[in-house]
Amino acid sequence: MITPNLLNIIILTFIIAIGFALPNTSFAKYDLEIAALLFIFLYLSKHVFFKKIKTFRIIESATLTLVVLLTVNTTGGVSSPFFFLVYFLLFSLSLLETPEVSLGISFVLIIFYLFSLPPSPSFKNLLPVFSLAFITPFSLYLGREYLEIQLLRRKNALEKEDFLLFLSLKLKKHIKAALEALEGKTNEADLKKAKKELRAINKLIDKYEAQF
Repeated sequence: MITPNLLNIIILTFIIAIGFALPNTSFAKYDLEIAALLFIFLYLSKHVFFKKIKTFRIIESATLTLVVLLTVNTTGGVSSPFFFLVYFLLFSLSLLETPEVSLGISFVLIIFYLFSLPPSPSFKNLLPVFSLAFITPFSLYLGREYLEIQLLRRKNALEKEDFLLFLSLKLKKHIKAALEALEGKTNEADLKKAKKELRAINKLIDKYEAQF
């Protein structure tokens, strides 16, 4: 049975193969036009065709992979001044895909670039290829840290929202009690009750300020 991770690796491997094959065809001179069409397809996929996040992520991963590889492989491959985009691709995949998929695609990219090198390649040509093996764990670490920060921010936002809701309900209760104590009454007992409710409001405000 094919797992979702394995399916994504197969899809992205096919996309990588296209990214290495197209630069060797007559379509290579249309790389900018192809990239533009891919970004249009990406936009339509997100807003029209595929609105489910899981479905869209593989579309986004495939599109970014193809655009980056077309850019790099049509400008010299491992000797391209844009080879650094492959590092950004690995970082993007670490955010979009699972660690297993990111590691698998990194290995696939290394294999494809090794086979694209001329016979008896120099150390200068091998260095960018093997650097992918070292940049992948770093990309996974940064991706995990970024996702944890995003989750923490969402958690803090929800906690703040819950606290503000609780605070507003408590304040409303004390304000209502203070107004009822003051409305049409001026005896000392009612004034004391109103002061007590207002002190409670002041304590809640102090508690809010201490929280944030």
